[in-house]
Amino acid sequence: MNVLERIEEKLMILADAAKYDVSCSSSGSKRKNTGGIGDASSSGICHTYTEDGRCVSLLKILLTNHCIYDCAFCVSRKSNDVKRAAFTVEEVVDLTMNFYRRNYIEGLFLSSGIFKNADFTMERLLRIVKKLRLEERYNGYIHLKTIPGASEELIQEAGLYVDRMSINLEMPTEAGLKLVAPEKDHDSVRKPLQFVNTKIQTFQNEKKLIKHTPTFVPAGQSTQMVIGATPENDWEIMSVADEFYKKYQLKRVYYSGYIPINNDNTALPQIGSRPPLIRENRLYQTDWLLRFYNFSLNEILNPAFTQLDLDIDPKLGWALRNLHLFPVDINTADYQTIIRVPGIGRGSAMKIVSARKYGSLREYQLKKMGIAYNRAKHFITCADTVAPLGFKYAPQLKNIILQTGNSKYKQEIAENQLKLF
Repeated sequence: MNVLERIEEKLMILADAAKYDVSCSSSGSKRKNTGGIGDASSSGICHTYTEDGRCVSLLKILLTNHCIYDCAFCVSRKSNDVKRAAFTVEEVVDLTMNFYRRNYIEGLFLSSGIFKNADFTMERLLRIVKKLRLEERYNGYIHLKTIPGASEELIQEAGLYVDRMSINLEMPTEAGLKLVAPEKDHDSVRKPLQFVNTKIQTFQNEKKLIKHTPTFVPAGQSTQMVIGATPENDWEIMSVADEFYKKYQLKRVYYSGYIPINNDNTALPQIGSRPPLIRENRLYQTDWLLRFYNFSLNEILNPAFTQLDLDIDPKLGWALRNLHLFPVDINTADYQTIIRVPGIGRGSAMKIVSARKYGSLREYQLKKMGIAYNRAKHFITCADTVAPLGFKYAPQLKNIILQTGNSKYKQEIAENQLKLF
């Protein structure tokens, strides 16, 4: 086997091993081109869309799939009988530059199994990103997975060369993690997240005083949780996510539906070959409500309501449990109230608030604004509403909504799933 064939084999093995990590976060970076190659300020995420609508991609690979840990849910666990491979530092740099020059990619997503120890692995990841930035003058997007347990000195230096860093929480709770990965703990994730968050704030404050302060992880941090491998309920999962957003100012928390890859381990559920995608989607929708719709977690999930309804989205579920707040007068309610109406998103709410300055809004005008009117009509009144539809028993109203808009509703769910990933 010649050198090129060997590189191709490594790429096939290590790109396939990397596919289980869904946290290919969008850029958000401000790293401009300063005479080198590439520009991270407009890059996006792997096989998805940026805010300006472009579909872009990253080279998504592991440095190696060798690992000293034996996590039951991981395909790269040391006891798994899979083909192993490892790139050299130079091979990753050459692949990235060659793929970028050919316009195959817009950036690099680099993770790794842990071989020897955390610092040994992190030091090689650091060498890759330094070589790209300093020797190849590469200014494109780099997302680096932090190695749990690596020294703060290595993490801090890496943060000067990458756009985004992330570290996987793996399981939502410590108890769940101990069931499937007894060698790991959440403290090894929390510490680097806190360290990087503190450093980001420090560098941002220094930038206000010293113009030429270097950028440090300009696109922030993210993390990922595996959903369905351990018995946590939705409230426990979202409580952890909510805490991490507030405590570490994360850009994203990713929820990865458990894919059975170890049928020999009795601690893992045997759920067939398909991950729990509907539940995964509901968690993403809840996450969206917390971050962009000003919902508090206790409004959507709490100790008395621990599981999301898989039949309907969480905003509709909240509305059905709070029918006393409806109907909302679309011509007088403020923006924050309108975005809580099922079927009305932030963009539509802004159109409503803007348009009603020129006169009272009627049904036909709302339909033209692109809201999901078959859902929203049960929770609103407008200028030509004769009799409000809102005051019904929640189970009855749920059935009406599902029956009258079932096909369209399913289509919207499918479209939302595509947008999320």
